[in-house]
Amino acid sequence: MRVAGAAKLVVAVAVFLLTFYVISQVFEIKMDASLGNLFARSALDTAARSTKPPRYKCGISKACPEKHFAFKMASGAANVVGPKICLEDNVLMSGVKNNVGRGINVALANGKTGEVLDTKYFDMWGGDVAPFIEFLKAIQDGTIVLMGTYDDGATKLNDEARRLIADLGSTSITNLGFRDNWVFCGGKGIKTKSPFEQHIKNNKDTNKYEGWPEVVEMEGCIPQKQD
Repeated sequence: MRVAGAAKLVVAVAVFLLTFYVISQVFEIKMDASLGNLFARSALDTAARSTKPPRYKCGISKACPEKHFAFKMASGAANVVGPKICLEDNVLMSGVKNNVGRGINVALANGKTGEVLDTKYFDMWGGDVAPFIEFLKAIQDGTIVLMGTYDDGATKLNDEARRLIADLGSTSITNLGFRDNWVFCGGKGIKTKSPFEQHIKNNKDTNKYEGWPEVVEMEGCIPQKQD
């Protein structure tokens, strides 16, 4: 009886040890597989992050050099979607901000710091050009001026208003007509014509929208004003 009991004990211990060994082997394989998958996913995530294109300020296509301000802007779309003006990753004017309107939309920024100074829009269809002229005259030297049209920005413009905008560096302002789309970035005290300007004429044969041309967009890097 004692021999039989001892034999049963030996068998039980052997079965236990065999079961433990099998379980440990299976668990180790699963652990290796899990860790392998984990490391594989980590490597893939790292590779995906490294290949993801970088985002630059205002969503422009490339980084601006040192001592330059990044900007991106778009005119309005017909009389439905308002213009958008972004400077240094700060949206100054847009339909979402609810600070745009029919006519010419204007944002002013400090030429040294990029800090926004003012945002306004002037109705050039049903409004009066006089407040716009006074606004333009009051702009201080060294101020960055960004402008974009929405719906119609030209009907009420007179020669004085056009001259004041031309003095900010605009070339196209003299030809801006009814429902043209136009975006412009210049500055008070600029000595040359600005390279930052886009203009598309209202033409029934080429208009994208019924009665309005397509949206014009522009981006770039504005040199910081130096003392």
